[in-house]
Amino acid sequence: MSTEEKSAAPRSLAEALRVRDDVSLAALLRSRPDLITPVPTDLTQLATRAGTRASVVRALERLDRFALQTAEALAVAPDPASYGELLALMGGDEQDPAVAAALPRAAALLREQALVWGADDRLRLVRTARELLAPSPQHPSPTGLGPTVREATAGMSPGRIQDILAAVGLPSTHDAVSAVSALGGLFADRRRMAALLAELPWESREVLDRLVWGPPYGQVTHDPAAHLRALLDRGLLLPTAPGTVVLPREVALHLRAGRAHRAPEPVPPQVEAAATHRPQVVDATAAGQALAALATVDELLKEWDEGGPTVLRAGGLSVRDLKRTAVALDVPEPVAAFWVELAYGAGLIASDGEAEERYAATPAYDEWRELPPAERWARLAGTWLTATRTPGVVGGRDAKDRTLSALGPNLDRSAAPEVRHRVLALLAGLPEGASPVAESVLARLRWERPLRGPQQQRATGAGAAREDDLRSRIARWTLSEAELLGVTGRGALAAPGRALIGAPEAPRPATANDTAGPGGPGDKLPVHHHRTPPVTAPPTPAERAAATATAARLLAPLFPEPLDHVLLQADLTAVAPGPLERGLADVLGVLADVESKGGATVYRFTPGSVRRALDAGQSAADLHAFLARHSRTPVPQPLTYLIDDVARRHGRLRVGAASAYVRCDDDATLDEILADKRAAGLGLRRLAPTVLAAQADPAALLDGLRAIGFAPAAESAAGDVLIARADSHRTPPRAAPEPVPDGPPAPDDTLLAAAIRAVRAGDLASTTPRKPGPGDGEGGGEGGMPGGSLPRTGAAETLATMQAAVLTGEALWIGYVNAEGAASQRVIAPIRVEGGFVTAYDHTADEVRTYPLHRVTGVAELADDAG
Repeated sequence: MSTEEKSAAPRSLAEALRVRDDVSLAALLRSRPDLITPVPTDLTQLATRAGTRASVVRALERLDRFALQTAEALAVAPDPASYGELLALMGGDEQDPAVAAALPRAAALLREQALVWGADDRLRLVRTARELLAPSPQHPSPTGLGPTVREATAGMSPGRIQDILAAVGLPSTHDAVSAVSALGGLFADRRRMAALLAELPWESREVLDRLVWGPPYGQVTHDPAAHLRALLDRGLLLPTAPGTVVLPREVALHLRAGRAHRAPEPVPPQVEAAATHRPQVVDATAAGQALAALATVDELLKEWDEGGPTVLRAGGLSVRDLKRTAVALDVPEPVAAFWVELAYGAGLIASDGEAEERYAATPAYDEWRELPPAERWARLAGTWLTATRTPGVVGGRDAKDRTLSALGPNLDRSAAPEVRHRVLALLAGLPEGASPVAESVLARLRWERPLRGPQQQRATGAGAAREDDLRSRIARWTLSEAELLGVTGRGALAAPGRALIGAPEAPRPATANDTAGPGGPGDKLPVHHHRTPPVTAPPTPAERAAATATAARLLAPLFPEPLDHVLLQADLTAVAPGPLERGLADVLGVLADVESKGGATVYRFTPGSVRRALDAGQSAADLHAFLARHSRTPVPQPLTYLIDDVARRHGRLRVGAASAYVRCDDDATLDEILADKRAAGLGLRRLAPTVLAAQADPAALLDGLRAIGFAPAAESAAGDVLIARADSHRTPPRAAPEPVPDGPPAPDDTLLAAAIRAVRAGDLASTTPRKPGPGDGEGGGEGGMPGGSLPRTGAAETLATMQAAVLTGEALWIGYVNAEGAASQRVIAPIRVEGGFVTAYDHTADEVRTYPLHRVTGVAELADDAG
């Protein structure tokens, strides 16, 4: 491209992209990854794709509030508009200095994302964005402005327009176009408009005040009142439909002192600190929560170890099963849904795939339990941070008005990982140990990603947004879930949580010696800089693994050393004053029931819990030795008696499969069972002095005899006692659910470089001028530029031109059809031609390639001035 062409103003978005350097193109593709999915063939296709409705909507939804306000102002500005006109619309007649300072960044952001193109004296909003943001009767502008005088008078009779000119004191014109221009010039003139409005009665001014900030439409009767007639006669209200009038844009801008928005928001709201704690207290509190989180997940998995709740036909947990899980964990149902979803997301539970499908622990659970506590926590926290499944929506309704169930479908919200990460990043920006005001966090998120729905369009004040929008709800859930998980402590981000998101070291709290803010030393200092977060690629798996490893390393010293003892008490309870060693906790969890949890866990010994330990293969002697070894207090006599009493009766009865049978060496015990009326439903009959047969299956027989008060043991076909183990049921290996991406993934530097190289090479092939040849028709293009069709030459001419180019070293423009039938045009420099193939340096692919000559549709020489 020549120097004159580069200096000329671009006539299209494609031309504007063509003069960008690689760094600028990379910034565009990084912020809008949908533009290279797939990679466009040239810059013209890239520009076309950047102007499609879906892509523009996606880009607008990712603008911060001030950048979106700037785009909205351009949509109601003249096309093209100068930077001065844009500044006047954003800052008003008073020229707000904060707006003036922030506007260059917003304009540069819009230009970087290809939503705006052109020099500062000719700024153009891409057509699709203007259509989305410009006012219309069906879709009011977010600015609250209406159509221009020219647009509102499009269907008005010329005579009526001349009457309006006469009413406002303007001379009549010969045509409607000049009349409309004169009226628009009057409304845009501040001095003359002030004089015109001064003539109106106060009732007319009240009507204008009601319409000035939108919506600009109103209703009138066929015989309007005098104060409305005064507005209609002067064109200050213009009819748009029978009974409907609109306030012209020029009039509204005068009444607004030139501002497109009632309250521009050039800087983001500050994230305020609600309280500040010592960092040591925050970290200790978070570590305690992390321990509780591990205990809760472990308890959940033990509940489901032998097969958990059944899977609903549509997938997920039933409401009843979620309630049972909440009772078992002693937490509210929404919190139970969070723990269930967290374990599922970490791959610790899944459906077993059996005919009667149930949820159960996976083999990954056994691997997870072998990890050190800090690493187990890091795996849970890393899963939570990146998961798109959102347990907060459990209990809500989907698009088909069906209840959303835990572990069920339709729980993925693609925005969840980004919102969680951003909330934690905002907490990381506070002084160390500071907990945020939740509403200030939500206000900041709304500024960074304002809504673009009907509520936002109807908003008349700054910061207006739905309280129940999804991003705000996810942010609230993030604050509570981070506390449950131990990422935060007392609301402040703990050191392991800071490492989890890869945040730098916490900033130093402000002191009295720091520079005072605008209001002096007594005012609150800003706790967050007034910049939008830079667009960065998401962390790679290696970076995420490094972050979780660092978080685990920081958390490990905060965990207390596990205890190897408990305190036995005479009321058949044991108190664990802290976390127990895994082996001790496992055995004690079988031997006793958890009565209460907290800083100290209380276990209670019952006949059922002791029998459970005996069923697991322990003997009475083993239990006595275990308690004596791990108790810091003497073993109470009632506990010794309880174990001996249950053990004396345990296993005297044996239940096996006949349908089922009971055998016992003591025939008196069998007599007692037969005489008991409660055993009638088991269908027992004596086969031998020491054997009873039953109609019930072995499991029902075991439960029935235990309900009566006996302690039978199950036995195998060989007569051996069957040991029931807690980990007897596992699902087949299952992969953890994959997060649902929020659009195309952000490209890495390697992909960006390759994509830019391919686009530039394709653009070279499509824009390089060529010499006209005998085969050129009307498709040859003007000025030697290639047309829309591929070059067409005969096989002999193609071969001769290729061989000549090998000798001269010249580049050629060719048409090529690949094996799939896809046609493309390329610029190549032939190196050799032999055996029906041409080997050439392909400028389009930026590499040496070999092409079959029979797939080349034609060839043309490049023009002598081709760059």
